[in-house]
Amino acid sequence: MKTKFSREEAIGLLKQYNQEPFHILHGLTVGGVMRWYAGELGYGEDADFWEIAGILHDIDFERYPEEHCKKAPELLEAAGAEPELIHAVCSHGYGLVSDVEPEHEMEKVLFAADELTGLIGAAVRMRPSKSVMDLEVSSLKKKFKDKRFAAGCSRDVIRTGAERLGWSLEELMEKTILAMRSCEERINGEMAAEN
Repeated sequence: MKTKFSREEAIGLLKQYNQEPFHILHGLTVGGVMRWYAGELGYGEDADFWEIAGILHDIDFERYPEEHCKKAPELLEAAGAEPELIHAVCSHGYGLVSDVEPEHEMEKVLFAADELTGLIGAAVRMRPSKSVMDLEVSSLKKKFKDKRFAAGCSRDVIRTGAERLGWSLEELMEKTILAMRSCEERINGEMAAEN
């Protein structure tokens, strides 16, 4: 799986349609998480593609929230994105805002990890360290069970994502925490440089 976009080009494209720092941070985080997963799951040669799909997965979310995953193909096609990248981006909203089903393992990871990074990010913001480095699965599981905590993060999507991958919920949580640890420092630096 290859894409013509460099990481820098993908970030530029994301910023073309998203100005909110939260949305930029989320795109960078999911991109970094996807790169880690590519290496972890034996798709290292496709890590660039996995990361770009992660960075661009919410390209249409800020400007076109009512058309999320429906406007993305148009925006990505205009930028010259490959059909595989467009399919991957649209598949992360399957069942909620998209009828494009995650097929490739990469798309299943994106579907599962996207929502979970939001929950982990919310949990991290509550910690004194403001870092994922000292977040443990047991602490995340407590937050997951508390329906009022980060209520916008769908527990059903996270559960379904784990099932589609054939993983336990705990395994998905553990891996995604490790994935976020792998890119936290770099992304925090990039976000600080923006301000």
